[in-house]
Amino acid sequence: EIKECDWSSDVCSSDLFRWAEKGFAGAPVLRGLDFRVGPGEVYGLLGPNGCGKSTAINLLCGLLDPDRGEVLVQGRPADAAARRRIGFAPQEIALYRDLTCAENLRFFGEVYGVPRDRLRARVQELLDRFGLSRFPAIPASALSGGWQRRLNLAVALVHSPAALVLDEPTAAVDIAARHELWQLIEQLRGQGLALLLTTHHLDEAERLCDRIGIMQDGAIRAEGSAEELLRRVPAAQVALVEAPRQSEEDRVQARAAALGWPVRRYAGRLGLLQPSPLSLRQTVDLLEGLDITSLSLQPVRLEHAYLEVLAAA
Repeated sequence: EIKECDWSSDVCSSDLFRWAEKGFAGAPVLRGLDFRVGPGEVYGLLGPNGCGKSTAINLLCGLLDPDRGEVLVQGRPADAAARRRIGFAPQEIALYRDLTCAENLRFFGEVYGVPRDRLRARVQELLDRFGLSRFPAIPASALSGGWQRRLNLAVALVHSPAALVLDEPTAAVDIAARHELWQLIEQLRGQGLALLLTTHHLDEAERLCDRIGIMQDGAIRAEGSAEELLRRVPAAQVALVEAPRQSEEDRVQARAAALGWPVRRYAGRLGLLQPSPLSLRQTVDLLEGLDITSLSLQPVRLEHAYLEVLAAA
């Protein structure tokens, strides 16, 4: 198993905390952003492009300073020493392409100050743990996208951090590699790391995250487990409807209003929020007489809760 923390137990058991305000050219980007990530927890930070996620990560990793507030790592000011307790796997692959897998790990281990008498064993440990021991002498540029993601994650762990920031960890990988990375993340959670995850794949957040914070305009607008966030949607089930003309859409919305079903629009289709689960036949019967080109039923998902939060903010 990867040894994730070399510090005293009181430090390793405390959590990651950050509160800050930040703006650029007089325009606010973060407005008192505040969240905690505990050991052995995956916290998903979700939000649309431009909401401030990247700025938050840059503050946490010491690449920016806050205008107001403070950044704390495990309850301590995020100075250079504290930030060494954080590992960061960025969305863009941060590897030296001409170096081999082992050389990348050794280089970043030296940058992080891993003692040389421990570094050799640590490199081999990570090569074995991430299935890279078959590629120790292969340049990073020769690896597939999925294997580069694995190496990117291994590099972020070379100094045995207590907290790990994962920025879009499965971007641009195939479904098989994505599931393998999910398994690795779940294993790291089981070993006690505090994991901060950003992703645009809401199914990924629903699968991996213990708690989720939905950001908009530089602040957390809603926070909780996936189950708690789903309760923000006033429905037990969603009926997705397509109609051939605007006039028919208007009739569908009028029928939904008469049935007490709130209406939303999802990717060009009408979403009828049913307060209790109905079969497809029951739904068809209740919409009888309307000109509908397609009708499908789906359970309430995190994407519905996400859109509900953003619409209400």
